[in-house]
Amino acid sequence: MERSGTPARFAPTVLATALAFALPGVAQANADLESKIANPKNWAMQAGDMFNQRYSKLKQINVSNVGKLQVAWTFSTGVLRGHEGSPLVIDGMMYLHTPFPNKVFALDLDTQKIVWRYEPKQDPSVIAQMCCDTVNRGLAYAEGKIFLQQADSTLVALDAKSGKVLWSAVNGDPKLGAVNTNAPHVFGDKVLTGISGGEWGVRGFVAAYDMNTGKQVWKAYSTGPDNEMLMDPDKTMTWTDGKMAPVGKDSSLKTWKGDQWKTGGGTTWGWYSYDKATNTVYYGTGNPSTWNPSQRPGDNKWSMTIMARDMTTGMAKWVYQMTPHDEWDFDGINEMILADIDVKGKPTKALVHFDRNGFGYTLDRTTGALLVAEKYDPQVNWATHVDMKTGRPQVVAKYSTQAGGPDVNVKGICPAALGSKDQQPASFDPNTKLFYVPTNHVCMDYEPFQVDYVAGQPYVGATLSMFPAPNSHGGMGNFITWDAGKGKIVQSKPEKFSVWSGSLNTAGGLSCFGTLEGYLKCVDAKDINKELYKFKTPSGIIGNVFTYEHKGKQYLGVFSGIGGWAGIGMAAGLEKANEGLGAVGGYRELADYTQLGGSLTVFALPN
Repeated sequence: MERSGTPARFAPTVLATALAFALPGVAQANADLESKIANPKNWAMQAGDMFNQRYSKLKQINVSNVGKLQVAWTFSTGVLRGHEGSPLVIDGMMYLHTPFPNKVFALDLDTQKIVWRYEPKQDPSVIAQMCCDTVNRGLAYAEGKIFLQQADSTLVALDAKSGKVLWSAVNGDPKLGAVNTNAPHVFGDKVLTGISGGEWGVRGFVAAYDMNTGKQVWKAYSTGPDNEMLMDPDKTMTWTDGKMAPVGKDSSLKTWKGDQWKTGGGTTWGWYSYDKATNTVYYGTGNPSTWNPSQRPGDNKWSMTIMARDMTTGMAKWVYQMTPHDEWDFDGINEMILADIDVKGKPTKALVHFDRNGFGYTLDRTTGALLVAEKYDPQVNWATHVDMKTGRPQVVAKYSTQAGGPDVNVKGICPAALGSKDQQPASFDPNTKLFYVPTNHVCMDYEPFQVDYVAGQPYVGATLSMFPAPNSHGGMGNFITWDAGKGKIVQSKPEKFSVWSGSLNTAGGLSCFGTLEGYLKCVDAKDINKELYKFKTPSGIIGNVFTYEHKGKQYLGVFSGIGGWAGIGMAAGLEKANEGLGAVGGYRELADYTQLGGSLTVFALPN
């Protein structure tokens, strides 16, 4: 794995230069991409915008007519694994991606003709290095280029008109487990990407590449020495004792035993958001390696952390660790939604994050101050609450796998390792001021065990089993609305299985999402228990709903293709209940409702 050769301490002149560039207020958003986003006929980013709001101003399809939706057209990708993310739509063209082998198709929306296709030649051995299916979360676009982050870690820029490879860059070493599933994101003149492999002991990082040349501009690790994390001990801030304070020297090194940070995880396979006003990019880091907490004493910083970085230099502005010394695999990679809302009655430039650990967080995105931290699933039991002064969750000893120790099966932990929500992104509706959240309603038994690190081999160290949250509605999911200013569930719509699909809200008063059985559902944004439309697609949905307009007509679309962590049993042909890190047994009943597939279904109102 690549290691930085930078000296262990910043030279004062280098640090001063970096911080000078890190001053807020330097607008770096990409003008071309901004113009595409501003036109609601396009779906130009995976979340529709740089704030990760997943909201569209289109309203031809609305609460009064959505019940008349019909299938307009479909497209088979030719791949039978989990289909996450969504296509992009830009100026009459649609760009689709697939799971491994990561094909890309460019379709002319007039005819649905394939204008060009790209299929990388990747070593099939990469598949064995991907923990939770061979998913890919989508493409990025800017300035006539399509960006693909391949599973083998190669970042590729393609010409949007021809599909020709313009440049490629190697982001990690898949032989060591450093693979990729995330969608790249373009901010300014840079393409930002992360890395997967926390279950292989991969040391997490984000890297920014020049979008025109593919040259790496900066790289920031999640763990290790300050200079390799691009942290200033005196100016990078964190929530401490009820206020923001500097992280201090060696803030990560002090929280690991010896050199464990080198194989410490904190990978970055989720989503990225960007605030042009302050030139800040936001993202989360994943679990510390291994899953056996007894082997890695300390808080294991900065795994499980919300990061705010200057997009030009990569320097960390502020950090907040949600689950210190993780004992349950509650990766912190879920999306950071940026929204201007009232928090406890005060207008706030907020960052809202629904963490795997079951808590919904609201922070001041400018300063990093912690404002709200409340449970968004009432079944969450591993912690009683988050201490708002320290920012630390108050762990219940009964559900602590550290307290239980190795080879002890700790039972009834809620949520399960896949969290009250995994990467499936939520949406924000500026009309209702509510967040629409696809959730998991799943608990687990967790037995850690001793494991040795071997490069390129799984480094997990725990056996899990999963099951629906007990003493509830019997299902494994809910679709909820959330008031992030108060930290309260407003409404909850029960679902039989986890809602593993990214939601979409529109100016037509709708909120739409997919289900693991394969239904596209649209509900009334003002009353989500009012189901207005339901259609069964060919396979289970773990993709994200999107919308666009073409020749005066609005369309809704979603990938179907069961897989991902919840569907790994079907996708990979696994049978034993504790395989797939416990998901195979928990979601076994899925096979009675859907089968493997790989297609796009596009809906519209009748002519």
